[in-house]
Amino acid sequence: MSRKSNLDALFGARPAAKPASPEAPPAPDPEAFAAANPPPPEPEFAAANARAPERSRSGAVRAMSSTLRGLAARADAAAEIEAGTVVVEIEPERIDDSFIADRVADANDPGLAALVESIRESGQQVPILVRPHPSAPDRYQVAYGRRRIQAARHLAQAVRAVVRPLTDAELVVAQGKENLERQDLSYIERAFFALRLEEHGFPRATITAAMGVGKGDLSTLISVARTVPAEIVRAIGPAPAAGRPRWMLLAERVRTAEPGQIADLLADPGFRDKPTNERFAAVLNALAPPAVPRPAPQVWSDEAGRGIARIERSPDRVALSFDERAEPGLADYLLDRLPEILAAYRAGRTRP
Repeated sequence: MSRKSNLDALFGARPAAKPASPEAPPAPDPEAFAAANPPPPEPEFAAANARAPERSRSGAVRAMSSTLRGLAARADAAAEIEAGTVVVEIEPERIDDSFIADRVADANDPGLAALVESIRESGQQVPILVRPHPSAPDRYQVAYGRRRIQAARHLAQAVRAVVRPLTDAELVVAQGKENLERQDLSYIERAFFALRLEEHGFPRATITAAMGVGKGDLSTLISVARTVPAEIVRAIGPAPAAGRPRWMLLAERVRTAEPGQIADLLADPGFRDKPTNERFAAVLNALAPPAVPRPAPQVWSDEAGRGIARIERSPDRVALSFDERAEPGLADYLLDRLPEILAAYRAGRTRP
């Protein structure tokens, strides 16, 4: 059967009449011709008749309409996914980290186990945000939700995600804003996030928008991240209890430390087994300057051998205390004469 015959059969068209024999037909009788060819029907009757053939092909038309509606629905769903207005499920193995890391890995993260149990019992309540990977088809990059991805891997299940076509700048701003709102980044994680953004070439305006900080605080964050070596930060972990002052103190001690001063500490298995905040304290103490030994206190005695005054010295201070029981009123006597003593002392210093 020809393609045209197939289409005719699909839409219910009647087969065409066989052509007449080659012999010329006799001339038709006018009355018979008029009876066989009535005038066109009135409009209403024609409209009614025009609908009649549709009944014979309504099944095929309904099937085609259903197919078209399905295609349109899938197109609408694809458009919604592309616009980031629906939540989809993605296997965690198809999701890569952001091109700007904002976390310091901690093998002893105590919160991850709790998150895994929460998702196991109640499901993933908050979706993550990803974008289509700019260079790897059928893969994604995470903007935020890395720990939820880790939990999904532990549970061997898909992760619920919103997919949005983000630019690099939009990705890092979304990444920073989420961390700022959740307030779960430690100070050093924020510092290294800021440093990586700057090294990637983002302008300071974009970085301050992503970090939610002013220019002065941003400069401090970047300075700390530049000073504390990445290998020390990886060994310590996020150390959430160590805020800005203590990380700045650690940065100052790193500047004056001898090379390899804490190498043995970082390689110690006992050190690695400690919680992250204890690891920070251990490094901070190990880099502390050696304590200057303080001289023993002296006792000044009178001619009878009675201890009258106690003298304690430090590199920048001398403390003098009197025993009121041994010589009552001596301290007040000296305090009253301090101006005379000071003047005499200064006069003696100016003499040749």
